[in-house]
Amino acid sequence: MTIIDDLSQAARDAATAIEPSVVSIGRAGRGTGLVIGEGLVLTNAHNLRDRTTLVSFADGRAAQGTVVGADLDGDLAVLAVDTGGTAPVSWAETAPERGDLVFAVGRGGHRFRLSLGVVSATEQAFRGPRGRRIDGSLEHTAPLARGSSGGAVLDRHGAVVAVNTSRLGEGFYLAIPADADLRARIDRLARGEAPQRRSLGVALAPPRVTRRLRASVGLSERDGLLVRAVDPGSPAAAAGIAQGDLIVGAAGSPVASVDDLHRALDAVGDGTGDGLELRVVRGEEERVVAVSFSTPDDAEPAGDA
Repeated sequence: MTIIDDLSQAARDAATAIEPSVVSIGRAGRGTGLVIGEGLVLTNAHNLRDRTTLVSFADGRAAQGTVVGADLDGDLAVLAVDTGGTAPVSWAETAPERGDLVFAVGRGGHRFRLSLGVVSATEQAFRGPRGRRIDGSLEHTAPLARGSSGGAVLDRHGAVVAVNTSRLGEGFYLAIPADADLRARIDRLARGEAPQRRSLGVALAPPRVTRRLRASVGLSERDGLLVRAVDPGSPAAAAGIAQGDLIVGAAGSPVASVDDLHRALDAVGDGTGDGLELRVVRGEEERVVAVSFSTPDDAEPAGDA
């Protein structure tokens, strides 16, 4: 047999093995999901519109699924649904490397598709549904039809090496590697343990907008994030942060982007106590503000941080 014959057989074998475990999410097939266990389906959080959604299986059966756990910032969700004895996907033992051939599968629009590509890069980054940076992503070139996010990237043995989540354009796609960290996150979501990330409760303007707005009212140029709105009752509101304030520092480090602020928020409680010290400029006056997170924030704020 030739190399092409071997590759074609591997593609057929991978499709046959995983097709029953690949499901469609939503009545119009807006996304894809993977059966990960008895009564459990994994998908991207951005595929959901509510706490319940229709899940359609390869055999034509459909059932209503309910969200067990969702990580909106990490773009993952686990649904509880009657999987009817469908076998779960198999996870790969080793991570793919740049140059490895991979298959991508999805069931967008309720039609199963498999395509071939190559791992073009690793350790890439993209923005989750609420703007948080997701690092460590795998980039590949296997074409994906609309509605394939939440589907799988497979190795030549048909084992899942990553979960598709974002289209870069120009023929490149991003996926979350199916490493030990991802599987631990999935296990927590399956137990209903949604991650609790700290949030100030503010909407922010990016630095380029901030500089333009400050210049328009005659204020000096400063790097930082302009507060466009503050959620009532939020940690930021309790600390006295107001619309128009400029956040220029957090935890002793400068803030030049929303990623800097997110990193400072994620480090709260990691040996630093249960608060965050911010440097804030109001007009031309700079001051230090102590933000407290003594009560866990269970709400889903609409703001940027």
